[in-house]
Parts: sequence; structure tokens; C-alpha cells
Amino acid sequence: MRMLQGIERNIGRLSGAAGRLAGWLCLAMILVVFYDVVMRYAFSAGSVAMQELEWHLFASMFLLGAAYTMREDGNVRVDIFYAKMTARKAALVNIAGTILFVFPMCLLIIYSSYDFVGYSYRIGEVSPDPGGLSYRFLIKAVLPVAFALVFLQGIGVILRNLPVLIKRGERQMVPSGEESA
Repeated sequence: MRMLQGIERNIGRLSGAAGRLAGWLCLAMILVVFYDVVMRYAFSAGSVAMQELEWHLFASMFLLGAAYTMREDGNVRVDIFYAKMTARKAALVNIAGTILFVFPMCLLIIYSSYDFVGYSYRIGEVSPDPGGLSYRFLIKAVLPVAFALVFLQGIGVILRNLPVLIKRGERQMVPSGEESA
């Protein structure tokens, strides 16, 4: 059981690192938006590259933050029902939801995005807009990376909930990557 907890803790650390990166991307996005607004309205000098960078940062922040959100148990669900469940039922819902919904979605997106990213890289895709960003494959590559992180965190969710089923214990609410006191 300790080995499984160690694996879950390491997955949680990886998701935590992705969450911290998403936080820094949020700060970068705020700075880019501020710069773009000041340049556009104060100096009438807008930039297509800055506008594209804004949505690249936003997409990366959102995608990389998904695994962290899952680690922190902040994902969307019907909490009005979930909160009234016993620890065992909640663990079963977490495990079943991960296996039935999270894993297939992640595998489908990872599989589908492989050619999407590869084609973009092979053709040297750039922005279709004059003055836009080059290396479009970089933003597209965030897609399979982010869903691989979500898949791994799904494994972490299962590993976090297994002891509840096995021991019939209390729901473990300590987020992955953190030690319980």
C-alpha cells in the first residue's frame, strides 16, 4: 500500500508542477494583455503577435491547470449529491468516473492530437495572419501533454481512493503531493 501511495504522491507532484506552471502562465498572460492594451489604446500600435500570444498563454494555462485541478479535487461534479455520499460510495464514484470518462477522453485526445501536432510540425505551420506567431506546433503540442498529465492524475485519483474501498476508511481529502499531518 505504501508503494501505491508513493506513486500517487509522485503523480501529485507532477500535477502540482503543471499547476504552478499554469499560474506563471496566468501572470505572463496578464502582463501581455496589459502591454497589448496600453500599446493599442495609448499608442495606436496593436500587434497580431501579442493577441495570438494571449490566446496561446490562455490555452496553455487552462490545459496545464486541468491535472492540478483534478489533484485538488476541484473538478466539476454534482456536489449536492456527492457531499451526501458515504466515503465508500464517493470513492466508487471517483474511481468509476475516472475509468469510464476521464481515461477514454484522455486517450482519444492524445491519440487524435498526435497527427494534429505532427502535421503542424512537418509543414512548419505559422499563423495565417500577417505579423502572427511562428511555430504553431508548440501550442498544439500542449494538448497531448496536458491530457497525458490528466491521465496520470486519473491514476492518482484511483490510487488515492483505493484505500477507502479496501479499508472502508474515511475519505482521504489530503491533496496529492502533500503529506498528511
